[in-house]
Amino acid sequence: MASTSSRTLRLLSLLQTHRYWPGQELADRLEISPRTLRRDIDRLRELGYPVDAHRGVDGGYQLAAGAALPPLVVDDEEAVALAVGMQAAAQGAVAGIEEPALRALTKVVQVMPPRLRKRVDALRGVTVPTSWGGPRQDPLDPEAMIVIAQACRDDERLEFDYTARGAEVSQRLVEPHRLVPLGRRWYLVAYDLHRHDWRSFRLDRLTAPRRTGARFRPRELPTAGAADFVKRGIRDRPATYQVEVVIEAGVERLDQLGRWAALEPLGPERTLLRMQTDELEWPAFSLGICGAEFEVRSPPELADTLREWAGRFSRSSAPRPSASSEPR
Repeated sequence: MASTSSRTLRLLSLLQTHRYWPGQELADRLEISPRTLRRDIDRLRELGYPVDAHRGVDGGYQLAAGAALPPLVVDDEEAVALAVGMQAAAQGAVAGIEEPALRALTKVVQVMPPRLRKRVDALRGVTVPTSWGGPRQDPLDPEAMIVIAQACRDDERLEFDYTARGAEVSQRLVEPHRLVPLGRRWYLVAYDLHRHDWRSFRLDRLTAPRRTGARFRPRELPTAGAADFVKRGIRDRPATYQVEVVIEAGVERLDQLGRWAALEPLGPERTLLRMQTDELEWPAFSLGICGAEFEVRSPPELADTLREWAGRFSRSSAPRPSASSEPR
């Protein structure tokens, strides 16, 4: 039997002929039971595809009159993944495919069922593009992202539980403004009604977002944009590690590192890199791909991390004994 996803696509393709299908005939075409067919029809309806059902001995199914729907069947999480991934590509996450990604994103959103299209449009409309990148991003809850995005779009107050740096959990009531993907993380920029000031909240520390139904008049952000607000907060926030590294390369060769670190030229082929971070994996990764020799000035923990990585890479690349040389 075909997988659920491929079977649902085939079911939708048959219904798009707009002919009336007796239930047993449709089940036979798909090689499934009438009970499984009813579940698949319900799934199509949940995704926003209008299917009329006729009961009785000669009962069957047909797409609602006037429906002209393309064969795209995705669930909520898949829709969010499509929107986020294609939007990131359209904003330059992968060099050279920005324009094709934007065209693809537009086409995919157009052929989504109305319910999913509205949810994805909300996410696209309130996400602010940035130029800071990173090797990976923290895992997020797609449903939570949609709830937050819709509250931002509709100027609706939002409640959620938030875990601060010291692991204290508090309930927040905010006026959400924009979502900002920055480096490895996503942030919500919002006006905190309990603290009476603007704040940025990490989405990986935010749980159980709830729309309150209470609308608000948007306030003026104290910076040029939401991305600037988040970047300023990251720079001003005390970090666990203060990184200083001397790289044997000119500043012009290290332009990509300048997205997240301060670069100071020490000579035509020598640069001092400074950054603040809570984790050492990202600076270690970036130094590894910069293509130049370097010397770690601080912190000593970064040197320890690099030594641990070097040992692991060395062990992984060492020649392994062939099967013929192993003892019998």
